[in-house]
Amino acid sequence: MEERRKRPVQSSRRKRTRKPQNKRRRERSLAFKAIFSGLGIIGIFIAAFLWNRYSPSEDEVNLNEYYGIENEGQVALVINNEVVESKGKIEEGKTYIQYETLRDKINSRFYWDPNENLLLYTLPNDIVTVPVGSKDYTVSKEKNSEDYTILKTEGSTAYIALDFIKKYTNMAYEIYKDPDRAVIETDWSNQMAKAKKDTQIRYQAGIKSPVLSQVKKSSKVVLIEEEGDWEKVKTEDGFIGYIKQSQLSKGEDQAAPEGYLEPEYTSISKDYTINMAWHNVTNEVANGNVLETIASTKGLNTISPTWFHVGDVSGTLQSIASSQYVNYCHQSGIEVWAAIRDFDGGINSYEESFELLRYTSRRENLISQLIGAALQSGIDGINLDFEKISEECGEHYIQFVRELSVRCRQNGLVFSIDNYVPKGFNAHYNRKEQGVFADYVVIMGYDEHWGGSPEAGSVASYSFVKDGIEETMKEVPAEKIISGMPFFTRLWSETPKTAEEISAGKGTDGENYSVNVTSEALGMVAAQSVLTQNGIEAAWDDEMKQYYASWTIENTTYRIWMENEASLEEKLKLMKENNLAGCAFWALGQEDSNIWNLVVKYVN
Repeated sequence: MEERRKRPVQSSRRKRTRKPQNKRRRERSLAFKAIFSGLGIIGIFIAAFLWNRYSPSEDEVNLNEYYGIENEGQVALVINNEVVESKGKIEEGKTYIQYETLRDKINSRFYWDPNENLLLYTLPNDIVTVPVGSKDYTVSKEKNSEDYTILKTEGSTAYIALDFIKKYTNMAYEIYKDPDRAVIETDWSNQMAKAKKDTQIRYQAGIKSPVLSQVKKSSKVVLIEEEGDWEKVKTEDGFIGYIKQSQLSKGEDQAAPEGYLEPEYTSISKDYTINMAWHNVTNEVANGNVLETIASTKGLNTISPTWFHVGDVSGTLQSIASSQYVNYCHQSGIEVWAAIRDFDGGINSYEESFELLRYTSRRENLISQLIGAALQSGIDGINLDFEKISEECGEHYIQFVRELSVRCRQNGLVFSIDNYVPKGFNAHYNRKEQGVFADYVVIMGYDEHWGGSPEAGSVASYSFVKDGIEETMKEVPAEKIISGMPFFTRLWSETPKTAEEISAGKGTDGENYSVNVTSEALGMVAAQSVLTQNGIEAAWDDEMKQYYASWTIENTTYRIWMENEASLEEKLKLMKENNLAGCAFWALGQEDSNIWNLVVKYVN
């Protein structure tokens, strides 16, 4: 009996223990479900985050904003590898672009005269002239026609038809729609690539950058530059953006279109080293001294008398040319390249040159008189010596150079142009274009320190001359460069300023020099006489490649950097080492006659 009572008790205990175990199991199951559910939610968030971060954007760029199109009728311009700011327009089925865009981005040889409403283009032996609103144009006064209006104006803005530009430019262009855009190519120096598969070109380097356009497999693009693992490219239809490098297969170089023939701007080139000197002639009587002047020289083969001056802004020529002078020189085996100068001195010289050169009719007037005087006197060449050209005038000056070169070429006259040593402030003289149109480009390798310099210094130190040659050679072929050298120097005088002068000068020109500086130009013989008279012996400065001396008398200090046989030889060596066309000297009569023995060594 006792045993039978115990069994139910044991069975009852087993039932009571099972209930907590099932509950725990259910709780564990619920917990696992909650964990898995939480992990799933976290996974979704992570996946969404990763997708948002690493998936490519499908957003598209607003193309009107991309091209800067604001008004109906505007045509966006993609020139080489740039979407330019200015816009073109389409009229009567032809695309027109602004003159400034043409000049700055496509072909700088076109020239627009807003004063006389003419578009000009200079060929080797002709001038192309286009009036506003006409289908006609002239080439050296011979009439030609197109089936469209070539040149239009809108207010003060000139627009030129792309089809006409293409006649005189090695270029290709296509017009595309939605939005309207002209894709223009003049630079063929880039490498091409092909898309390995269908892809997109994006506004910036990155998959989150919006899409500019779809790019089909095998489409060609122009490679511009690398940016990480992206490549900046231009599509054939004018989108400039980025494609992953892995999606491109690099191919051939760009090829220029066939059929365009570059005009050949021929030059007169002498088969000997030019040995030229300027002859500073100020009146007709001085022409009579030419025989005496050249008798003291050796090896001189070219002389440049200062015969021609601009008389006024209308282009009146002042001339003291002498056919007898020319005959004397020819009898001595010397060519005459007469110099023409612009407005000499005065604060208005730059403005006068600008007023002269910005009018086509005024340039033509001056050139016609100049060529007439040249032919009448029998000279061999013209030496252009315009030294008062402002940056504003630079565009008009170089057009004058082009036009004068055509007339010289037509008449067999040697055309040479004088230039300052290249510096940033005279870049508008455009030596590169001069090197195309002129026969010779002369470097005036002097006036490093000039009469109005605020401090004393050399007229032509070695480094000044050397840098001038090297910088010019970057833009002009060596066989066209003549190195100009001085036959003169400057004697500098420095006197202490008074306290009042120092105070008055504070803050002017960013300097406050403590001495008054003046100078006078001296020829070689006169400079040596100054040293002899004062018992001074100059010492060689190997950096300047000149003899230098300084001395003080009472409260005045004198300084001089000598130009003599030793300094000139260093400059002649530079001419020879760089295989230049020759040398030129300013000016006859200022040299020691013995200097010609040295010059002959380097020109023969």
